[in-house]
Amino acid sequence: MFTKGAKSLKDLAIMLMSLGIILLAAEGFTNGIEWLGKKLSLGPGAVGSVLAAVGTALPETMVPVIAFLGNGSGEESMDIGIGAILGAPFMLATLAFFVSGLSVLIFRRSNRPLLLNPQIIERDLRFFIVVYSTAILTSFLPVKELKSVVVAILIATYCFYVFKTLKSNHGFEEHEHLSSLYLARGAEHPSLAVVVLQLLLSLFCIVVGAHGFVDSVQSLAFSTGIPVFVLSLIVTPIATELPEKFNSILWLRREKDTLALGNITGAMVFQSSIIPALGIAFTSWRLTPLALLSGILALGSSALPYLMLRRRQVILPSSLMLGGGFYLMFILTLLRFPGLH
Repeated sequence: MFTKGAKSLKDLAIMLMSLGIILLAAEGFTNGIEWLGKKLSLGPGAVGSVLAAVGTALPETMVPVIAFLGNGSGEESMDIGIGAILGAPFMLATLAFFVSGLSVLIFRRSNRPLLLNPQIIERDLRFFIVVYSTAILTSFLPVKELKSVVVAILIATYCFYVFKTLKSNHGFEEHEHLSSLYLARGAEHPSLAVVVLQLLLSLFCIVVGAHGFVDSVQSLAFSTGIPVFVLSLIVTPIATELPEKFNSILWLRREKDTLALGNITGAMVFQSSIIPALGIAFTSWRLTPLALLSGILALGSSALPYLMLRRRQVILPSSLMLGGGFYLMFILTLLRFPGLH
């Protein structure tokens, strides 16, 4: 009993330390990514939706890669990989939206619309809804050959999304007031090499912090007897999605809402196209009822801000917080039907 309790305390200490590493690294990453966007003359849509989104998605991307390629082809590895793939978009579309909306209400103490470029976020959400629906529906295709076609479609769609994003965003005002680059304090025009060095160091620390966080959370969760698929679908994405949440909170605090929300919605597009393509290619991709439910709830949560943008061209913090309701529905379903996985 004592040994088990001591190990739990050790895991908790590692989890908190890893969380601190992620927080500090996310601060360095957001600072560096803004400078990189300025150096490349990119607008906040391209910076948030592509550079920041893909960069901070690296920790959770490694989970299914390691599960499929590094741990063999056993059923447990497949469960971990598929759970991580579906868990990332689910967490982004529910908890990340909730945290973002709550952060705005706390920072600004009002429910006024976010200060963002509505076309950028609407485009991201539209791509997400289309590609993620495609990935989910692929589970019902009867033969592997048809699923292979979907893999090519998902990859091509993301490439088109990146091209369209980079082409349509240039020089927005959110680059005008930048804090000094942390590795070049006082320099008005830091070199591109120093900017890239800060980004690489920050990403390395994010990966290290996320890895430590995942290991400690998994160790604590396994002691409670949580099934591996449920663990990978819920616990692992919460840990590995922290970089997106922290980067977005930092940008929301500075009223850089396009960067903040684009960081989340851009990651949603990446996590619903490239990563599911990996799962479809390396597994049978037959989704369980619980997996399908997570996908449906993610699509439902993302549809609300998308429809608001379509109709009113604004997003309210309170509407983002509705994502927490979709997450709660999933947890309540899991508690009511524990054998659903």
